[in-house]
Amino acid sequence: MINRCLVLLAALLLFGCARDAGQVVFHADDNPEKLSDWGLFTVAGGKILPHAGMVTYELNAPLFSDYAQKWRTVWMPKGVHATYRPDDAFDFPIGTIVTKTFYYTTPTEAAQPQASGDVVKMTPASYQSGVAGLTLDHVRLIETRLLVRRAAGWVALPYVWNADGTDATLERTGAEVPLTFHDGATARRFVYSVPNQNQCAGCHVQDFRARAVMPIGLKARHLDRAFAGEGGEINQLRRLVALGYLAGVGGTVPHNADWQDPHADDAAKARSYLDINCSHCHNATGAARTSGLWLDAKTVDPRVRGMCKPPVAAGRGTGDRPFDVVPGHPETSILAYRLQSDDPGEMMPELGRSLVHQEGVALILRYIKQLEGSCDRQDVPPPVAGS
Repeated sequence: MINRCLVLLAALLLFGCARDAGQVVFHADDNPEKLSDWGLFTVAGGKILPHAGMVTYELNAPLFSDYAQKWRTVWMPKGVHATYRPDDAFDFPIGTIVTKTFYYTTPTEAAQPQASGDVVKMTPASYQSGVAGLTLDHVRLIETRLLVRRAAGWVALPYVWNADGTDATLERTGAEVPLTFHDGATARRFVYSVPNQNQCAGCHVQDFRARAVMPIGLKARHLDRAFAGEGGEINQLRRLVALGYLAGVGGTVPHNADWQDPHADDAAKARSYLDINCSHCHNATGAARTSGLWLDAKTVDPRVRGMCKPPVAAGRGTGDRPFDVVPGHPETSILAYRLQSDDPGEMMPELGRSLVHQEGVALILRYIKQLEGSCDRQDVPPPVAGS
């Protein structure tokens, strides 16, 4: 009897330790209904705070998601680390949890928005870094996406926040959140779409051969930048190494430009922007590989990058334009047309947005305008494999 009581007491103590406030809980098999069951955040006192071991990071260029701002973190169990890979996502250990929380700021007069049709503001630059959490005054939390590294591989789980911002619920089939977007002059109603799990895989499966879900942003070229956090405002790769989260960094580290850096040239910024927004599909092994248009940072062949390249099965998405990219002429370039469209049958990217990213479009227009050459037949680059 005494032994049974001791076993029960030990089990209760173990359960209590696993659920201590501030402790992340890795679920190796089950998918909890509530985000709070992962123990990632504390929501209290008007703030959402990260728990121990969660490292906030930022990208040189973010994926555009209808002007939603994003707070990104990565967490790993003690005693393990990711292995550096120069071009692909780092090799993360079992137990890794990557979070991406999508949120909007709200106008002062809408500090307590209603659940239906919340008013949100356009804030092109980061409003809050999230390094020490988010102050929820004038913030509307929308969703938190988890990428969880299990023994069988990565799994993507979308959690949608309630209107009070107290917890989020797993929505495998996605969700639609009606919002009113205000840019300071005009207001536009739109529906923010939370992707379902299949749509998550549609972007995160970047190699048709492996068909494995993988992180997109956790690559050296996207992370090679200074960002505030533990150790001050230092290079993020150096921070991860110092924290024991990353090993094997060596040689020349690939680098994408900060797409908002006023000192970087437009070509470098445009390549960075297209890389993060398009290359998970438009690469040699991605879902759009047969298009012959590859927009990852490594691709240097101008023809494969779209210069004077006729479209492949783009349908009405061409806008009756002859080539993917016409140097000096964004007004006749298919790439520009599809980025400027909000028609679901024409726009690119196909998922993750219903609004046009005006600042991103302006960058791509400048980039194409500055390209030299023409698409006269004698100037068209020779075709390459896959085009």
